[in-house]
Amino acid sequence: MPPPAPRVRARDLGIEIGRLPTGPVNAITDVPGVQVGHSTVWRDEADPPAGRGVARTGVTAILAGPPLDVMRRPVPAGVAVLNGAGELTSAIQVAEWGVLATPILLTSTMQVGRAWDALVDLLADLDPSLGVDDVVIPMVGECDDSTLNDARRTQISANDVRAAVATAAAGPVAEGAVGAGTGMICCGWKGGIGTASRRLEEIDATVGVLLLTNFGSAEHLTVDGVPVGRSLRPPSPPLDDDAGSCIGIVATDAPCSAHHLQRLARRVGLGLARCGSVAHHGSGEIFAAFGTVPAAGLVPIDDARLNVLFAAVVEASEEAVINSLTAADTVSGTAGRTAHGLPLDELATLVGSRR
Repeated sequence: MPPPAPRVRARDLGIEIGRLPTGPVNAITDVPGVQVGHSTVWRDEADPPAGRGVARTGVTAILAGPPLDVMRRPVPAGVAVLNGAGELTSAIQVAEWGVLATPILLTSTMQVGRAWDALVDLLADLDPSLGVDDVVIPMVGECDDSTLNDARRTQISANDVRAAVATAAAGPVAEGAVGAGTGMICCGWKGGIGTASRRLEEIDATVGVLLLTNFGSAEHLTVDGVPVGRSLRPPSPPLDDDAGSCIGIVATDAPCSAHHLQRLARRVGLGLARCGSVAHHGSGEIFAAFGTVPAAGLVPIDDARLNVLFAAVVEASEEAVINSLTAADTVSGTAGRTAHGLPLDELATLVGSRR
């Protein structure tokens, strides 16, 4: 059985989140220079001791620019944590120095080490001075996909990491059960990768958000202000609980300082809250934001003009959550467990009737 193809986006169902206009493809890649690539690992082996079990996982790469350019000319960045039951490597260095110097990888919790190693090797191939004149600390974020994925085995390979980086491109971004999102569950339904953007003409800038959604309870799910979780419940047995996570990545071409970007990253949590997140005790809501204007010589935007950027992050984050759900189809995985795709017709009817 192959991985399911992405379904539709929220706007295809007539669900338009927020008031600000979107970018051309309504994705983080609307920010000039930003690219996204996926490597999906989907495997069925009936005899785990002899093989690698059921794989429903992958890698997603977000590039702020060509990797060698970003290593040599790091971009400004900031990080924020809503609930810290998770990991985003290099977050301490980003908080201290305010710059990002590597691609960002997203993957499964127990595969962070392999993703890190593979990215270090890739970057060392690009720059022979790496490890001699300087070192690098890659940014790798994770969510736990062990409900659908056999996480006792490291399912990804170095080639999967290299493929995610090599295939990164501008333009439309595949969403739902793809790349790092292959085994993720959001609000009891199949979740995964979601993205959205906002175009801000008054400051001639774009804000894009990409989320890896693996959080929340079905009963709390809210779509465009409508508490759909009161009516829509996944088939039993329920797969949602208080452990999950959401890694959120924000990109912008607005001239933001590291402090500004930290504040932008924090606003992702407001978008999640609009969808029903309460940041459960066992969930890791961890966010990073980067600017594509190089840190060297940056003249930051005036603080008085930040509010429209904040609004853009909140709206794009809310829409990215819903896109991760509407794009993801049903996936069955390890131990016979199944995460069902959100019923789109029922969703559209509920949201349309309660506006």
